[in-house]
Amino acid sequence: MLVVRPAGPADLIALKELAVLSGRGFTSLPENDDVLAERLALAEESFAGTVAPAEAWYTLMLEESDTGEVLGVAGVRAAVGLTRPHFSFRIVTLAQYSPAARTRFDHQALVLVNECGGWTEVGSLFVHPRLRGGGGGSLLARARYMLIGAEPIRFSHTVMAELRGWFDADDTSPFWEGVSSKFYRLPFEQADHMVTATDGQFILDLAPRHPIYVELIDRAASDAIGRVHRDGEAALALLEREGFERSGLVDIFDGGPTVTCARDTLATVRSGRTFRLAVGEVADAAPALLSTAAVVDFRATRAPARADGAALVIAPATADALRLREGDLIRMSA
Repeated sequence: MLVVRPAGPADLIALKELAVLSGRGFTSLPENDDVLAERLALAEESFAGTVAPAEAWYTLMLEESDTGEVLGVAGVRAAVGLTRPHFSFRIVTLAQYSPAARTRFDHQALVLVNECGGWTEVGSLFVHPRLRGGGGGSLLARARYMLIGAEPIRFSHTVMAELRGWFDADDTSPFWEGVSSKFYRLPFEQADHMVTATDGQFILDLAPRHPIYVELIDRAASDAIGRVHRDGEAALALLEREGFERSGLVDIFDGGPTVTCARDTLATVRSGRTFRLAVGEVADAAPALLSTAAVVDFRATRAPARADGAALVIAPATADALRLREGDLIRMSA
């Protein structure tokens, strides 16, 4: 059975393996032991409630319960842009009109902004390639919203997600080569590493101070603005199914889009219900998304369940996977 559970320091080797598999441009999963170890330590503290709510960063692992093998990772960051700015490019339209020439032009431009302060971010979604298409990605993605729905007060009213931007077949980012590298003048890997390994001040120090007219950018770079990486198309579809929409913001390094949704209108949050657990026979019941009802010791899975008034009946094996007992609170979403 596939189960989503909290990550902790013991997951370092498994997380490093997923980081290597995720490939170039997956900024939230750097191939850096120190950064990943810090992430896992923070995850443990976040689930335990020993850090300030706004500083919490919940990392979730997708595990095969029978073998203990880790097959995916995802994260929920309670609030971005508070201790350090969270920069993006906003795509804006600049209108210019000359009465004398009787001519009007609308120009698209990229403007550096810091608009996301305090928003909750869902991200770091990566599933082992051999598990794709089997429902593991959907379970892991939606488990993030079950976590948010368990205790909404811990999270912002606005939820965002950043998707990896487009990379060519030779694994280069047209947006980086055509736009951002002109200002940062670093190899993509070095700049990408500095995002997670430093306080991010270099982003502001070297960022463009004026609008960048899209018409002046080479075609390959302009075509990459807001374009999702081929490996991120399924993730975008899952996000759109939850209610996320494009925000007009793109990543300053690879041009990938930022999508947003109001917390309480997320499909999984909106449809979630809380029950008392009953253990019993559910052979004919339809599968449902199930989770514990609190952030502490959070776990989620997909398994048959049957609502019976205020109780939710699940099989003994499912209760064991969620580490719940008869009478405990349990949440379900269709």
